[in-house]
Parts: sequence; structure tokens; C-alpha cells
Amino acid sequence: MSIKPVVIAVFISGLAACSTEKPDHEGKASASVSLAQGEVIGIPSPYDDEITVYRGLPYAAGPIGELRWQPPQPAAGWDGVRVADTFADSCFQLRHTSNFVWRREGFPVSEDCLYLNVWAPENAADLPVMVWFHGGAHTSGQGHSLIFDGTTLAQQGVVVVTVNYRLGPFGFLAHPWLSEAAESGASGNYGLMDKIAALGWVRDNVLAMGGDPNNVTIFGQSAGSQSVCSLMVSPSAQGLFHKAIGQSAACVNPLSVDDANGHLRGSALVESLGADSFEALQAADPDALLSAMVESGWEAGSRIVIDGDVLGEWPSQTYAEGRQAKIPLMLGFLANEGEQLFPVDASVTQAGLDGFLNYVAGDLAEELKGEYDAEGLTPGQLQHAVSTDIFMAFGMQRWAEYHARAGHSTYLYFMDHVPPAFHLYMPEQPYLALEGGSRSGGAYHSGDLALVFGSLDKVGYDWTDEDKFVSEQMVTHWTNFAKTGNPNQPGEDAWTPFDRERLSTRVINSEPATVGGVRKRILEILASRQPL
Repeated sequence: MSIKPVVIAVFISGLAACSTEKPDHEGKASASVSLAQGEVIGIPSPYDDEITVYRGLPYAAGPIGELRWQPPQPAAGWDGVRVADTFADSCFQLRHTSNFVWRREGFPVSEDCLYLNVWAPENAADLPVMVWFHGGAHTSGQGHSLIFDGTTLAQQGVVVVTVNYRLGPFGFLAHPWLSEAAESGASGNYGLMDKIAALGWVRDNVLAMGGDPNNVTIFGQSAGSQSVCSLMVSPSAQGLFHKAIGQSAACVNPLSVDDANGHLRGSALVESLGADSFEALQAADPDALLSAMVESGWEAGSRIVIDGDVLGEWPSQTYAEGRQAKIPLMLGFLANEGEQLFPVDASVTQAGLDGFLNYVAGDLAEELKGEYDAEGLTPGQLQHAVSTDIFMAFGMQRWAEYHARAGHSTYLYFMDHVPPAFHLYMPEQPYLALEGGSRSGGAYHSGDLALVFGSLDKVGYDWTDEDKFVSEQMVTHWTNFAKTGNPNQPGEDAWTPFDRERLSTRVINSEPATVGGVRKRILEILASRQPL
């Protein structure tokens, strides 16, 4: 029996072109490299002039005008030498939003946003490539946020690529009008198509920048991790990457099948917009589309849909039958993923909680309740805790179970190190006032980002030597995995592969260890209602 789709859907919802002038930068001048579109020159990283960064390279044509809600088209070439010294605008999204660590204020946005950025060591040749897909519920975010600066990872001997992709209704709106106008007869998932196009660009160009197109690792967090999970089962993406890392979100949880193709929610958005034809929709003001997204509740459902083209079936079906990409996989989650990420429903009564627990645990409802600090939680808070574990802990371990059962190399981790909470995307205003202090949010969702990118010297505040130790540990694991498919140092085996019997899980903190599963009994109870 599956976990109730409505509950999962609710919690899932919680989740410029470059200058042609010489850059005014100190440090070594970069040699130009030849890409498919023309010659380009990068600039030294501000943090290490032995690392060259190429900012704002177009990997597809701007999806504007008639190209709105179309698959990404090839980017135009250029004459002369392009100086890649400027990040592109973020993809169109809401601005001035305030929510815990994810607060964002004003910043440039555009529908012309299909650009990527590359960090490469000097004189690089045939290095492993790491392609990053940012999170933000597929409605917000950008790959060029300072927290994602690729310098530290590149210092470990890899080439790093970060990608901007279409968001919100621009990237994921599905509607009968759009399907009728498409050659494929499908609509939605444009943001996934963008990621596939970016991987095609990497295949065709990264060799010139010192990367190995036959050793590409995709990695992402939250919505980016859901994208990684989805690309592993998309026929259109196969062969474009060779390893994968998923951080804090899977795509194998049961979802509602009532609107699998997204047309019902898409129709509600279009009705809220007031568009009465395909032409009116195509010409709609971008901010009006965002307002309609909010007013219609479009974003409360899965942004990724089963379109019959990029995804022909729910990923859980593909994984259950072992038809996903046959590649090494590393994935994991944090101890306090639900902290201010998902709303707590204060209206939940004790009777409502009992009904919920009975649905997700059956005869084991009381035992499941006993696994939590039920006495110290309201009914709404306890439902929130269980639902978070269904989505995060259960979802990530089930993804690992599927992949290991198919016989593929799989590594699972759990981070319970508590970092300071700060404004992740506002480096100039990092301070975040929390009643219990900067670490009172626990190991919160997104608390791993600065640690993975080794960007503690660029963002946040209140970092300690312990944080730096954990970050060095994660940078090493992530880059080792990109190089070899194994997160351990050569000759070591402290982090053993995951399998369904041992449940080997690497606990990441200041005293790392590999244990036989975390939240083991909770996940066993949840699995009893949804057998593998």
C-alpha cells in the first residue's frame, strides 16, 4: 500500500550575455579556447588565479518570443573572442521573498537565461567534470550564486559547471494548448530539457576547457536532486553523464496520478491569468505569469510532470523495474530537513493525527509515534516530523534501495553536523536572527551547500574549525566520487557501499563513521506500508 499521495504532494510543494571587452582583473590572462560557438577567454577566479572561470556561456538560445515553452534550441555563435567575465541574469522568478535561510531580495531576472559557468584548473586536461543543478523547488534559484562558486572544488582537480535553467511556469507549465502546438505533442518539463541541453553542451565543449566528456558527474540539491533522480530515468538524457549525486530530495515517492501530465493545474494557472487563447498565453507578461502561478496554487503540485516525452512514466516505476541509468550513485539527507521548509499545520487535531498515523503505519501506528518525542510535540508538529521523514529519509533510502537492488554501486550518507544558519543567497547580508542562536535550526535543509562547495570563506558567518573539518571531508568525498565513482580516498574503505542488508550509511560530522542505517525502525515501519 502506498503512502497517501496528497500528504506527499503537500510536502513536496515546500520544496546577460558576457562582455566582449577585456576584463579588468588582476592575475594571469587566460588563453582563448575554441568552443562550438566560437572563441572564448575566461578570467582568473577572484579566489585563486590558478583557476579560470568562464561566466555566462550560452548553452541554448534564449527561450523568448516564439521559443517560450519550446524545447531548448541551439545557441547562436559569435565572431571574434568572447570574454566570459559576467554572469548572466537569473531565470525569471519571484523576487523579494523572505523565508528562513532562503531569503532573496531584488536581483536581475530574464527569460533569456540559458547560460552556464565553468571553473577549470590552469592547464587542465581530461579532468572529471561535475555539473551542478541548483535547488529552489523548480521555482527559484540560480547557478551563479556565490555559495556555488566552483573554485574550491576545481582546486581538487575537477572541472565544475553550474547551470541556470527555466523555472516556475516558464520551465514546467503543462497545458493542452502547449501540447497541441508542440511537435512532440507534449508540454511541461522544459527545465529538465534545459538540463539535458546543458549536458549536451558539456559533451561537445568541455574537452576544450580541460574536462573529460566521458567522465561527467551530475549533482544537485533539493529540486536539483529531484532533477538528477529524474534524468537517471529519462531516455533523452542517457549517455550524457556517468555518475550522479543526489542531495536531499528524490523522485521515487508516490505522487498523485490524478494530474500526472499537469494539465489540470496548468489550466487553473491559465484561467487565473485570463488568457483565452494560445496566442494570448504566448504573449503574456512574465510577471503576470508569476502572479497567476501564486493565485492558482500551481506550484503546490509536482513541477516535474509525466509528459510522455522527457518522462514517459513516474520515475518510481522505472526504478522499481531496474531500468534507470546503470551508473554509480551517491545520495543522502540531513538530520533536520523539515526545519522551516515545510509548513506545520496547526489545525491538526489529535484525532486527525491518529488517522494520519494509522494510514502511514497501520497496526504499527503507536510504535511509529513512539519513535518521536510525541510528548513534546503538538499533533501538527508530529505529523510534520513524520511527513518530513516520509519525503526525505524514506525517499532517499528507497532511491538507494532501488539502485543497489539493480546491482549498481550506491553510497548513502546522513549529515547531522549542525552548521550556522545564514542568508544563503545574500552574502552581503548573511546575518539571520534566530531566537536560539545561529545553530538552533539543526542540520537544516540546504545546510550542506556551503560545506559541499567549500565556500565557507565566501558566504555565511560564525564558522568554526569543526565546520571547516566537515567541509573538507565533504569536498573530498564529492570530488573523489566524481573521479572514480567511490567517495573514499584511494586505498581506503571507511565508507562502505549501501545494500539492503547492511544499510551502510556514512554519518557526516566532526567524528564521521559508517553505521548500519539511520532512523532504521522509522523507515522499516514506513516501508511496511510500501514494500519495495
